Amino acid sequence: MKQTVTRFVNALQDEFCSTLERVDGGAVFTEDNWRYAPGDGPGDGGGRSRVLTAGAVFEKAGVNVSSLRGDLSERLAARLEVTDRRFFATGISLVIHPESPLIPTVHMNLRYLQLLDPDDRVTRAWFGGGADLTPFYPDNEAAVSFHRAMKGACDAYASDAYTRFKKWCDEYFYLPHRGEARGIGGIFFDYLEDDPERTFDFVSAVGAAFNRVYEEIVSARKGRGWNESQRDWQLHRRGRYVEFNLIHDRGTLFGLETKGRTESILMSLPPLVRWTYAQRPSPGSPEAQLVELLREPRDWL
Repeated sequence: MKQTVTRFVNALQDEFCSTLERVDGGAVFTEDNWRYAPGDGPGDGGGRSRVLTAGAVFEKAGVNVSSLRGDLSERLAARLEVTDRRFFATGISLVIHPESPLIPTVHMNLRYLQLLDPDDRVTRAWFGGGADLTPFYPDNEAAVSFHRAMKGACDAYASDAYTRFKKWCDEYFYLPHRGEARGIGGIFFDYLEDDPERTFDFVSAVGAAFNRVYEEIVSARKGRGWNESQRDWQLHRRGRYVEFNLIHDRGTLFGLETKGRTESILMSLPPLVRWTYAQRPSPGSPEAQLVELLREPRDWL
């Protein structure tokens, strides 16, 4: 399974980057290969980071893959509630920040992790991941399309998978200090240990569904005009994205705790962002409607 998932995430990176370059039409990804060297302990493996910047559609798009082998810190092992600290992890992570405030930001990651005993025998292994959409203006059509695609990927795995993973996503991508969600959700799952082959098929279906639906969402909106007031709101809302990723995101914390490559870990941050003191949108405005939308989870289907 280790080799299968590693091949899968590398092929998926190629597929995603090809789709994004085609949709953007004005920029290409730069590639950065790196080796995993934690510095204070054994480590092996590395990754391939690809970033597109200043495109015709995407202000910044990052698609990273990695396959790492090393030791969990004592603190991270305690947080994961595991005793074996030697690990192998492989996965793909992407975050896309369009320039237009009318196109949602999106995030997806798929990962596989093994824990190993001192004799390198696998003692535990699981899949995790998810995908979520972060609009800057209310967009019912995009939200429904995204959730419908995620449900389609979930249904073949288990009849209740979408319901469970959507709820997990709504609870996970939440900023308690703001009292609002980061976006309109999607799915989130972790510690899927049973029936690895079937779970791998599910993870593969999530990747395919994501690639298809986000291309459709962007293509339908990239020709729409926007103004500087809307752009200002987008930069303000990006601040919420940064707050979540730096304070709560497990992937960011795992990467930093395992002394991964900082540039790749923080790839998820937008190139421009604004924090405006005590900003309150005008009552009844689309901006106010978005804030209200993010207060409580919605059944988009």
